[in-house]
Amino acid sequence: MDILGATLRVCVDDLEAAVPFYERLAGAPAQRFGRGGVQVAAVGCFLLMSGPESELEVLRKVAATIAVTDVDEAHKTLTGLGADVIAGPVPTPVGRNLIARHPDGSVYEYVDRRTP
Repeated sequence: MDILGATLRVCVDDLEAAVPFYERLAGAPAQRFGRGGVQVAAVGCFLLMSGPESELEVLRKVAATIAVTDVDEAHKTLTGLGADVIAGPVPTPVGRNLIARHPDGSVYEYVDRRTP
């Protein structure tokens, strides 16, 4: 499994107010999309999320998003190492993802950019 990078997940109360700060910090424009009731802005290595507290509560449990070349390969590697895949793989707006709990209890999202 090739890890391409990691994205820090940040839950914010006001996405519109937060985006300009992160765009200046990262030196890049935000890429926006929605997922369920949550509005998301990807800015550099930051993934800003805003929405109903009931949905953000679940999202806060995921420590980071890890980009990989292939989610299926990540699934095989993770389960082989004793991780528990608790969701996915499922399609996303830009590829596929899965959520895994590592043996130490940490929870991460793994994503690829393959066409769903």
